[in-house]
Amino acid sequence: MAEDSRTPSPSPVPAAPDSGAVPPLLFQPLARYRRLFRRWLRINGQWCGLLAGGLVAYARALPPTAGRGGWLIRRAAVLAARRLDPALVDLPFAVQLRLRLERLGPTYIKLGQIMAVREDMLPRVLTDELKNLFDQVPAVPFATIRALIEAELGQPLPELFAQVEERPLGSASLAQVHRATTRAGQAVVIKALKPGVRETVLADLVLLRLLGGVLNRLFPHYQPAAIIREFRVYTVRELDLTTEADHGETFAAHFHDLPAIVFPRIVRELSSASVLTMEYLEGFKPGEPATFDLEEAARTRVVKLGALAILRMLYRDGFFHADLHAGNLLILPGPEVRVGFVDLGMVGRFGDETRRRLLYYYHALVNGDVEKAAWHLSGIADLGPGGNPAEFRRAVVELSRRFLLRARHGDFSIARLILESMRLGSRYRMYFRVDLVLMVKALVTFEGVGRMVDPNLDVVALSRLYIGRIFREQFQVKRLARELWRNGPELLDLAGRLPELLARSSRALDRPDPAPAASPLMGLRGAILGAACVLGGVLTLLQSDAWLLGGGLLLAGFWCYGRGG
Repeated sequence: MAEDSRTPSPSPVPAAPDSGAVPPLLFQPLARYRRLFRRWLRINGQWCGLLAGGLVAYARALPPTAGRGGWLIRRAAVLAARRLDPALVDLPFAVQLRLRLERLGPTYIKLGQIMAVREDMLPRVLTDELKNLFDQVPAVPFATIRALIEAELGQPLPELFAQVEERPLGSASLAQVHRATTRAGQAVVIKALKPGVRETVLADLVLLRLLGGVLNRLFPHYQPAAIIREFRVYTVRELDLTTEADHGETFAAHFHDLPAIVFPRIVRELSSASVLTMEYLEGFKPGEPATFDLEEAARTRVVKLGALAILRMLYRDGFFHADLHAGNLLILPGPEVRVGFVDLGMVGRFGDETRRRLLYYYHALVNGDVEKAAWHLSGIADLGPGGNPAEFRRAVVELSRRFLLRARHGDFSIARLILESMRLGSRYRMYFRVDLVLMVKALVTFEGVGRMVDPNLDVVALSRLYIGRIFREQFQVKRLARELWRNGPELLDLAGRLPELLARSSRALDRPDPAPAASPLMGLRGAILGAACVLGGVLTLLQSDAWLLGGGLLLAGFWCYGRGG
């Protein structure tokens, strides 16, 4: 084990009582607010500097013929430049933003990483620069990490692990990872939150919420409050490594039928909220020289496994790796090559309705039905004030046709098409949640890594193959039966009330010129039709072998019942 050769310093000897010394206060109710105030002063200084730097950059970009207004802006920029850091004042605004986020520490580095993937909402010049925040972050000394592990797990390091490598495998804004061996001889990695990072991030999140309200008034078009709200949800999850352990076990359960797709096993007895110990996967990253030493059949298998895994995560399970890039993928060599996924702290989740709409959207897209794809995509978006879904759908159809035209010449990226379609949303006040943008990031990774391993990869054909399988799974009798069982109480209650609902609808039909908004048919039509189809499907399945007819009736019933007419 990597022992610390330095002798431990002796415990401090208590000082003799000093009548002139002031004892420290044990109860300091204002300490938290003082820390928040000091942090606010630092953040405020950086943001003011960024605004001043933006003014300078804007003034330098003005044309010489800007007139009197331009002169005033240039004069204000000259005054602002005198107070700015000389190392930043001459840099482009996007670079200034990245550097100031780095200076503010882990919370703002993570915020910058979330902003980097919001290509649907933010200017590309900003997102391209903020992608540099994904580079390695300096590691903290091993002695500090060692003390944290021992404090969290309650034992000296030699009693917990046979060996721990002092040099980290990687260091991020919130945590760093060390390779180790357990006393039972198992190769593992230890992920440890950096000391003090949880307290700093939680304090920053309080201030960020206030900042989001201010920015939303200044730049409502970019929805800063929504970005910060989504960022807070993701970051709070990453501050508890128990959550990442749960993610790993959930992924393993979802892929239990595919042993060639691997997730690290969690060592729960050597884990806590700040320390996570998990299996070390022996493999190499896609694109490393070992990738091209594989036989062609093995490389093809890697691409197919990666596509199957990502599409199943997104469109079957609605639970996916939300920080997917080439560094979080591993090729595991062996008699049969396998694919591994690591760093599972950040995941995306789709509700059943969103997952189904995304499945139908992607299925329509890879099969060339751009009108239907645009319709499903608009149903996923959140409608903002003044939103125009019809114009949005029309623009998406036109964009999709242009992309499909390029596909004939081999220049086609389905992930780029989805991202550009989402980018149109801000123009028509149609906004997409960060989960959906992270979905596109996963697809970008699939395409990029797939083409790195197999330059002749046909993304559309491979997607069509696997998405077709997932689509057909939606209509299997066993799955429909599970849906029926899950929704059984509500459907049975509706079936019991069916005569009453039919009578009310009949009375409504007898009224002369019923007002559409007041007619019970507006709310009951889908429910009645759905209940009738479901009951017909159940009776068909129970009394005959007409599985196709019974399954079709069940599916139609669920669809009508869910739409409510």
